[in-house]
Amino acid sequence: MFRPGLGGASLLLLTVLGSSNLAAQERIALESDLLFYADNTEFSNPFREGETIFGAAARIGVAFDLNDRVTLLMGAFGNQRFGSDDAFEQVRPVLSLTVSGKRSSFVFGTLPALTVSAPVGPDRGGPHALLPPLQRETLSFDRPYEAGLAWIFTGTTVHNSFWLNWQRLNTAEHRERFDGGFNGSLRVSSLVSIPFQIHVVHEGGQLYDSGPVADSSAAALGVDVHGTIATRYRASIELFGVGSRYVPDRSRPDLSRDGIAFFGRVAAERANWRAHVIFWRGRNFIKDEGDPNYLSIRQNGVRYRGTRDYAEIGLAKRFKLAPSAILEAAGRFHRIETHYEYSYRILSIVSPSWRFH
Repeated sequence: MFRPGLGGASLLLLTVLGSSNLAAQERIALESDLLFYADNTEFSNPFREGETIFGAAARIGVAFDLNDRVTLLMGAFGNQRFGSDDAFEQVRPVLSLTVSGKRSSFVFGTLPALTVSAPVGPDRGGPHALLPPLQRETLSFDRPYEAGLAWIFTGTTVHNSFWLNWQRLNTAEHRERFDGGFNGSLRVSSLVSIPFQIHVVHEGGQLYDSGPVADSSAAALGVDVHGTIATRYRASIELFGVGSRYVPDRSRPDLSRDGIAFFGRVAAERANWRAHVIFWRGRNFIKDEGDPNYLSIRQNGVRYRGTRDYAEIGLAKRFKLAPSAILEAAGRFHRIETHYEYSYRILSIVSPSWRFH
């Protein structure tokens, strides 16, 4: 059986570019997004083990601007883990339709990759810049390919992003799985905004009864006070109340748990440097895809029955290599209950494009 890979997709792209009919159209571009990542966590505690994630994810495609508002993108994606026996850990097609307006855009298909405009700092480096207890940042490396629906709105007082990422189909071997979320903010004044985040992970499906139906959700509502200090430093204080609902099996309500927590973050930025401090206190907070350092469950699956404490301090520096390329280096020091650990990360995002007529 023929299995399409990057080579077959590249041949398809060259064939499309060489078509006389398509070449006669205007506003055709070859676009690429490359993510190089090296993340190392020196952890050894009851909640999270250390891990090194080292590799590169690449996507390349041809973008057809059907008009000023509609763009069709077709291409291929590959994720390579350095040191793996396989050339690519994952190969997927890139197919997306984007409809853009003055303040919003709707994406149907392959969701957008991280761009050079992503926020500075590893604590905001997740696929959708959610708080780490809602969705861990390393998913940007473990799962750099997502497909489904996304809606992004940017207004003068409100901006938000909504997405649905379909991860797995319902088969005789396993339930279907998807996650979705919302990350928005309401601007109250030039110094104050009200952020709101929600993330849901669901496993279910009606075609095959192949495991329990499970849900995991969490929401965070807070206040963000930000401004400029001494005309040099951009500073912010974020305070969130966070709640979670964990249902590992709908047929076993005795296993469900409701959790509450407080998340606080103070940060200061200047000249592409960023320093931050995070404080966290939570009780019974369990969240699928959340960072285990924040969760009230041990690695062995046993629930932590007390109040979880976590804190970290970090420093990051971003280098602008070119208009379409950045390099970021970051280091963090973590306190997980009575355990003290450190981690560091280097990543680069490169997004060149070439326009054809």
